[in-house]
Amino acid sequence: MNILARSLVRVAGSCFTNSIKANQPQLTRLCADPVTQAGSILNTGNSHIGCLIQGFAQIRLKSTLRQLHYCKPYKTKKRKKKNLLNGKPFAKGVVIKTLIKKPKKPNSANRKCVLVRLSIGKEMIAYIPGEGHSLQEHNVVLCRVGKLKDTPGVKIKCVRGKYDLPHVVKKTN
Repeated sequence: MNILARSLVRVAGSCFTNSIKANQPQLTRLCADPVTQAGSILNTGNSHIGCLIQGFAQIRLKSTLRQLHYCKPYKTKKRKKKNLLNGKPFAKGVVIKTLIKKPKKPNSANRKCVLVRLSIGKEMIAYIPGEGHSLQEHNVVLCRVGKLKDTPGVKIKCVRGKYDLPHVVKKTN
């Protein structure tokens, strides 16, 4: 248990004992009629503890009481990483169409892409890395997950040297 939780428990305990001391006359009545009087003592103790917890939340979140009342404490949800190829590292695909996509603002070189019908049943735009390619309609390519940051909508890449997409041709002088 961390230090903050320990101190919270200590302060809550002292508040509860103080509320019991303040309600000493009620305790004497509690012995006489336990059913009707027990609720009021517990309610005062609970209200002290509730105020304490709310105060700690206010200090931790640096928020006003009004914000705490209307907005619940902020909790981050863990986002699961979504694999576009249904958990598989690679997927075979057939080229439907060759495309030239334009990147976002600061970049200007056109990106060579293909529209691919994958073996998993999806149609996606895949980027062809490297210089030059000879892909046409009905060619078979191997695709892997790899987002192209500056081009919207392109989330997979073609693998060079597999099926109908050859390696990059080395330039000779």
